[in-house]
Amino acid sequence: MIQPDFKKILLAIDDGIYAVDRTRKIIFWNKGAEKLTGYSAEDVVGLKCADNALCHINLQGTALCNGDCPLISTINEDKVNEATVFLHHKNGHRLPVTVKTYPLKDERDDTIGAVELFSLASSHKALLKDFEAMQEAAFQDTMTGIGNRRFGEMTLNNLHNDKQIPYGVLFVDIDLFKDVNDTWGHSTGDSVLRMVAHSLKSGLRKGDTVFRWGGEEFLVALPKATYEELETIGERLRMLIENSWLEQDNEIIKVTASFGGAIARRTEDIDSVLKRADEQMYISKRSGRNLVSIDNEALSSSLATSAS
Repeated sequence: MIQPDFKKILLAIDDGIYAVDRTRKIIFWNKGAEKLTGYSAEDVVGLKCADNALCHINLQGTALCNGDCPLISTINEDKVNEATVFLHHKNGHRLPVTVKTYPLKDERDDTIGAVELFSLASSHKALLKDFEAMQEAAFQDTMTGIGNRRFGEMTLNNLHNDKQIPYGVLFVDIDLFKDVNDTWGHSTGDSVLRMVAHSLKSGLRKGDTVFRWGGEEFLVALPKATYEELETIGERLRMLIENSWLEQDNEIIKVTASFGGAIARRTEDIDSVLKRADEQMYISKRSGRNLVSIDNEALSSSLATSAS
């Protein structure tokens, strides 16, 4: 009987699979991991995952590699773990993945490391299908691969015409983007735009959409959003951008972004909603950048009443 070559089988699986020793040094890396992360086996085997590679963070932006890492408890406590995290893609952006970690045993049943399986989070798979459909029309921004302004305007019109659904918008503007172009050149600036676009796309809820509005400015449309949800999602997206980076000439290139948000009133038009969100974005800029500001009328009214 021909014995199966399990290594070849693992290498061919679409999901990402990698193995680490007890020090969390990567000792195996399959093609699925390469496809999902952009890193080849030659890039990462021999490194620890915290060595400027995957650098997982959780939904709160906490770095897991030097703290609450699923691999650590799997190795130390000999247990299976499961979590949803954001890994760092080789192109700079953050990507949401579901990870499962398993103890790696030797022939004596001693734990000698761990194996991690990871795949795109289900919400992101749905987004990818949406964007594939979008590509078939003339609604894609060719620079970043996300929706263009035309697609954004169409989406906003659809949301606005459904009077039963309140919606929110977030304006996003990359901070000091001119400095990136002046320092590194426009080619790197284009890579930063793509990095930010993909990090934004990675942090959305199911049904949310992001578009490139123009230049270094993006717009996120959020159906059925409350003020609290708008702020929470804005903070998540801000955190993902802040924790994304590119490597060029052995240097790290990072950016931040300023956010402004508003919830549509039933009596106003789209331009008014966008104007209020835009004003909030400039409040974030004036307040020091890398901030989220939301036009919360209910809060403003409450503060005004308390002051009187």
